[in-house]
Amino acid sequence: MASQPSLSDLRRAKYARRLPAALSELAGPEHATVSLPLHLAWSGLTTFDLDQPRLRMSYYRIVLAEGQHDDLARYLHHGLLVSLWPILRTLLSRDVRDVWERSFDELAHRARAAA
Repeated sequence: MASQPSLSDLRRAKYARRLPAALSELAGPEHATVSLPLHLAWSGLTTFDLDQPRLRMSYYRIVLAEGQHDDLARYLHHGLLVSLWPILRTLLSRDVRDVWERSFDELAHRARAAA
């Protein structure tokens, strides 16, 4: 009898299906005030000034947790994600963090360098 996948395994598979093929696909804004659609920011703030560090972290946390493949490419920026990763990873669920670090060596390296 095959064992059932854990809830964590199911969540990780869901997040992995959303990932871009490469971080370079993340072509979102670096500096702007961005309004996220309701399917992403369904509770609380919907508009974020990316030049304000706290708002930028909240924005990235929301998009990483809630975004589909196209959302990730549209709203995240490769360079910002990599630079924010050492702190941002501590604000994410373990499942989101592990999927991104297993898929992208650049993020895993940044996490190890900051430890």
